[in-house]
Amino acid sequence: MKNLTFVILYILLSGVQNTLAQNKTDIVLGNKFVIKSNILNEERTCLISLPDSYNDSSEVAKKYPIIILLDGYTYFKTASGIVHFMSSNRNRNNLMPESILIAIENVDRERDFTVTKIKTKRPNTMGGGRNFLNFIEKELIPYIDENYRTEPSRTLVGHSLGGLLTLNSYMDKNSVFNAYISIDPSVWWSEVTMKNKVDSISSISFKKKLYIATANQGEANYERNKQRHDSLYAFITKKSDKPLNVEIEYFEKENHRSVPLIALYEGLLYINQEN
Repeated sequence: MKNLTFVILYILLSGVQNTLAQNKTDIVLGNKFVIKSNILNEERTCLISLPDSYNDSSEVAKKYPIIILLDGYTYFKTASGIVHFMSSNRNRNNLMPESILIAIENVDRERDFTVTKIKTKRPNTMGGGRNFLNFIEKELIPYIDENYRTEPSRTLVGHSLGGLLTLNSYMDKNSVFNAYISIDPSVWWSEVTMKNKVDSISSISFKKKLYIATANQGEANYERNKQRHDSLYAFITKKSDKPLNVEIEYFEKENHRSVPLIALYEGLLYINQEN
């Protein structure tokens, strides 16, 4: 009798498991693709998240802005959720347009996110930032434009050294981006270079939107971090006698690691608000 009970329980449980397996549906956040870069001479892995309406049969003619996200593996899930929350028609927030998010996974942050070298006691690969931007602008974006329905509205988002590269892109008059979100950028890397770039900044950059987020890096680094960002903001605003599309925001309750979450939301709000 006991054995029969076990058999019945086994059959019942197996039936429940089979039912669950049959009803299982994956929720897909995005997809992964690999692009061969001739500029970098390597393959780069990217993650992509499409808007809800992208595969809607009634929206086949609709085109979408793109967001390029640095440190892709680290921030892809977070950024996908924020962009979806702010733009999806399902919750009708309408805080920003539905957008295609492309997150680039890292190979060598120090090489790809810096445009200058600094002195170190160890071998390094610094200074490849211009090459990396060339990859994004001349290989990655054309690939996205060719394979997805895009419109020529592009935002670059970076944190820390990625934020530094974002600033360098903003100051480049040939940049293909329309807006930039620089989250707690590592301006300390080369303050003299950054000031020189501000001095020679083109009026083309002033027409674009730039959002800078500053984190509270603790008592020891508070003044240096905030002052560097405030000084950079002051340098930029003094270069033009016209109102600029530049915003800086200090997050006292956030540190260098926690600030990307709130800064990405606030940054997207800023760059998508009407002037």
